Amino acid sequence: MAKTAQQPVLVIMGVSGSGKSTVAGVLAGRLGWELAEGDDLHPESNVAKMQSGQPLTDDDRWPWLERVADWIREHTASGTPGIITCSALKKRYRDVLRGEGVVFVFLQGSKEHISGRLASRHGHFMPPALLESQFEALEEPTEDENFISLSVAASPSEEAQEVIERLSLEPKSTGATTAGANRVPGH
Repeated sequence: MAKTAQQPVLVIMGVSGSGKSTVAGVLAGRLGWELAEGDDLHPESNVAKMQSGQPLTDDDRWPWLERVADWIREHTASGTPGIITCSALKKRYRDVLRGEGVVFVFLQGSKEHISGRLASRHGHFMPPALLESQFEALEEPTEDENFISLSVAASPSEEAQEVIERLSLEPKSTGATTAGANRVPGH
């Protein structure tokens, strides 16, 4: 699977702590593609709810998913490659995001491994206590979805390289870019 006729928009997905932002930043730097952090598109009410330790409901997520989908559609309509992070935990969420030229990159890991990562992460609004709800909500991508899966046991650099190789992407040939240099904040 995971083939597209045009330069793709990659949706880096997985539970909180799976490394979406880090892998996306490495990919954006290597490819020279625009990067958007899906979390930046959350309404303030969603951020406040998560900061207080409350999981989001589907009603909370729909406006956010529409913002993410708008970003994706802007890129696919113009044929512009891009990378966006989004947990996209349920199939119905991915159904809102998917389309021609969209490839989901599913970062998979055990609850224990990801929990260890979250315990050492600071400054993010998603508290480690909500990881259980993320795993409960997770519906892994299925054959009818355009995706590749990666184990989070590798380093972010190795994971990014695997994405480039598996999707036959062309790294940018001029000078190195720092990870996330092409990042565009939510709009």
